Amino acid sequence: MENFYTNDNCPIRDVLSRLGDKWSMLVLVTLKANGTMRFCDVHKAIADISQRMLTVTLRTLEADGLISRKVYAEVPPRVEYRLTELGESLMPRVQMLVDWALEHMGEIMKHREGWPNNQLWSVSSEERMWDDLGSCSCAFCFLQFSCTK
Repeated sequence: MENFYTNDNCPIRDVLSRLGDKWSMLVLVTLKANGTMRFCDVHKAIADISQRMLTVTLRTLEADGLISRKVYAEVPPRVEYRLTELGESLMPRVQMLVDWALEHMGEIMKHREGWPNNQLWSVSSEERMWDDLGSCSCAFCFLQFSCTK
């Protein structure tokens, strides 16, 4: 039996807990799609993230070595973020996950419809971003990926 350590020494749990939060993947995809970006531009690209949460997410990704932060000695201060080589090496794997999600989203949504009140996930049917044309308007899809049902 494969053992996934129950303490803080499990690399799988550690990495997945960092990348599996609500915002990290979206920030990475945004930087991949746009290249070097200023804080305000990242915030505009991910409109529903608060400034505080974006700051925390950027610091966490920087601490993990996935993005770099460059501060310019200017008034007003200018700070830019970009993917590091390590961050770039992650993006093909993210792309594979996004591709899988796009391929199977319709099937997953059909399965969810069979569950009472769709109580097992946080996104309600009203919050889903599928438009009438069958395309997704979420930032993952809008920024970089073609998305159809």
